Amino acid sequence: MPVRPTILVFDSGLGGLTVLREIVAARPDAHFVYVADDAFFPYGHHSEDEIVARVVPLVGELIARHAPDLVVIACNTASTLVMSHLRAAYGVPFVGTVPAIKPACAQSKTRRVSVLGTKGTVQREYTRALIRDFAQGCEVTLVGSPELASLAESALSGTAVSDDDIATELAPCFVGDASDAATRTDTVVLACTHYPLLLDRLEKLAPWPVRWIDPAPAIARRASDLLGPPREVPDAAGAEMIFTSNRPHGLGRTLTPFFGGRVPA
Repeated sequence: MPVRPTILVFDSGLGGLTVLREIVAARPDAHFVYVADDAFFPYGHHSEDEIVARVVPLVGELIARHAPDLVVIACNTASTLVMSHLRAAYGVPFVGTVPAIKPACAQSKTRRVSVLGTKGTVQREYTRALIRDFAQGCEVTLVGSPELASLAESALSGTAVSDDDIATELAPCFVGDASDAATRTDTVVLACTHYPLLLDRLEKLAPWPVRWIDPAPAIARRASDLLGPPREVPDAAGAEMIFTSNRPHGLGRTLTPFFGGRVPA
């Protein structure tokens, strides 16, 4: 009987569910373990050293407990800091999440691109190196949002989030004359996996239409390629949801669509 692969998806909170959703669609044969490190959320409020010291041993514990065939770090902040440490420490294949600057700049017509991420992600040298290597002549505006990840987390959890609060975080992404479509920002990189949770509202609140770049489909393709061809296995694959805080969340129905209709244990 074919062995079902196990994929562990790790994020600081619920944002990585946007990545999980794409991986589940690509690999319905897999068993999924989603880990939200909500006890340490948001990562943007911690120093780089604190994040490394937190994530590297925690992922090691999760690998020992769940024996995954692949680990996806579905968090830009963590990926830009810990991937080299994780790959040095553990033999499991890893897939990270980094700002999709290269495809965004390749697609931009006006040559004005904004990168919307946490303050930590946009300040990191890793992100600036991506711009140097792949901007292709584009003017890239880095926007460090202090609250948008928390707003997305609140909205998914059922808390009312105002349009004004979202619009305030979004406004710096839009550069140029609103009346001149040929010179204004036309592409926004969503450099935090939480942000696609608010995509409908981002589109509504944007002062003009732009292309939103979500890295999740590319991450899913990379994860699937590393695992090899999907395996034909009987019955529906399983899923687990783990919160590091161990607090009850009551998000069963909200989470089910991200797991492809499965009810996570």
